Amino acid sequence: MMIYRGKEGQWSWIFHRVTGLGVLLFLLIHIIDTMLVGWGPDLYNKVIEIYRHPVFAVGEVGLFAAVLYHALNGIRIILVDFWPDGARHHKTLFYGEMVLFVVIMVPVAFLMLSHIHF
Repeated sequence: MMIYRGKEGQWSWIFHRVTGLGVLLFLLIHIIDTMLVGWGPDLYNKVIEIYRHPVFAVGEVGLFAAVLYHALNGIRIILVDFWPDGARHHKTLFYGEMVLFVVIMVPVAFLMLSHIHF
């Protein structure tokens, strides 16, 4: 029996789709909570107060991670598509993207979560 073992290309494809859907879900929720202004400031303020919970701070870090990965992977896809040797170097580009993701994500996550007291 043959089992396909996905490598860099498949993982980047899956992560790109998942992060894209995550950002889309955030945008839909953001549109809905902004729309609540139409039903009065009291309802809007109650909903916005929920976002001050520490769990949402962790969610914001997740949102940043999704946007960051999606953007970096989009740049990698552009390089693979438009750089003549891009396809030959797609693994190196993928690992470079992952290193850059960690280098950016770690300090940003620290800053975003530093004011939260669980």
